[in-house]
Amino acid sequence: MEKICIGMLGFGTVGTGVAKLLIENKEVISRRVGAEIVLKRIADIDIESKRDVELEDGILVNDADIILDDPEIAIVLEMIGGETIAKELMLKALKNGKHVVTANKALLAGHGTELYAAAAAGNAEIAFEASVGGCMPIIKTIRESLVGDSVRSMKGILNGTCNYILSKITDEGIDFSVALEQATKSGYAEADPTLDINGHDTAHKLAVIAALAFGVQVDFDDLYIEGITLITPLDIEYAGQFGYRIKLLAVAEHVGDNRIQARVHPTMVPFDNILSNVNGSLNAITINAVAVDDITLFGKGAGMMPTGAAVVGDIVDLARNIMHEASGRVPMLSFQQEHIENATVVPMDELESLYYIRFTAPDKPGILAKIAGVLGKYNISIESVTQKGRETTDFVPIVMLTHTAKEADVKKALEEIAKIDKSAPKPVLIRIDS
Repeated sequence: MEKICIGMLGFGTVGTGVAKLLIENKEVISRRVGAEIVLKRIADIDIESKRDVELEDGILVNDADIILDDPEIAIVLEMIGGETIAKELMLKALKNGKHVVTANKALLAGHGTELYAAAAAGNAEIAFEASVGGCMPIIKTIRESLVGDSVRSMKGILNGTCNYILSKITDEGIDFSVALEQATKSGYAEADPTLDINGHDTAHKLAVIAALAFGVQVDFDDLYIEGITLITPLDIEYAGQFGYRIKLLAVAEHVGDNRIQARVHPTMVPFDNILSNVNGSLNAITINAVAVDDITLFGKGAGMMPTGAAVVGDIVDLARNIMHEASGRVPMLSFQQEHIENATVVPMDELESLYYIRFTAPDKPGILAKIAGVLGKYNISIESVTQKGRETTDFVPIVMLTHTAKEADVKKALEEIAKIDKSAPKPVLIRIDS
């Protein structure tokens, strides 16, 4: 049987899962591919620590060049992460004509144009199913299953840490800091969870799939990104009373003339929307296309084995291509390289949405009329107003739901309302999915 050799750069959590799958499922993978997938080398700076997989002697080395310069190794797995050494090693692998499999969404979002060009120049491919949604086949669905359709929009929960935290706040009424601590102890949050909770991890994934869905180059810096650190149990309680759950959503929409919306922010999702019922560390995404309407994918978005399974799926795809000398059969970016277009990301100020606004207003006569007057000044129509007991002896919470309004107008109104009493806390704004 023909052998196809692979090498792995980085031997952390996901890398360990990949190795386990390749070793434990070696026979069935070979039967499906028609060739033996040989994990020839793994390079990592730490070759002493015990991993949850048994390797044959000589496989684990501490020099990446042993893999990159080996002519027998046809596929390189980049499992290092980050945007520095990972990029350098990936570029070298591609220059040497080796195909690359990666789960590195930050690298693809920030440097994808350079990497895809290097792959084309080296007659190689980059496979990255595991970069978005863990084991959910988001990339394959967009790039292959919907190849004959036109994607109109995507909405998804793409970060398990944030979803776990929001689920904990919703179910237990605990504060954000307590929920984050529980997420860390349970292994759902990294030691440094900043990229997760500030929305950047989700935005990296959104940049990758938006480029695929719409055939455009997406500048990561153009995305609107807002995290979940300011979400409180009070806002989640109000959301539930109105028929919503709060989720960190990634939203991309094609609005015509190479203009797209691409944004990440907390969103109130109606109870009857399937995404509102995706809880814990799970991920989900709904893709809306012209012919198929809505497709929702749901599953584990991270973890050693789910992400490892997506990586192995990419390895098998590349191995099959190698066997049939079919490199480039499926374009890396779904569209042919020469047909990738520049896109304009619509500024957030142009967004039109429904809004939830919570004011902590001074307990004075006429204050509600003043707030309503400012909102009216900026063409913001109020659907409902709720006022409950005092938060303190001096302030009362006032919650408003608006009809469709323009983001720029809402921001201007809130800035003016904040000047009514500068001692009052800043208003809370959450967009509502309609």
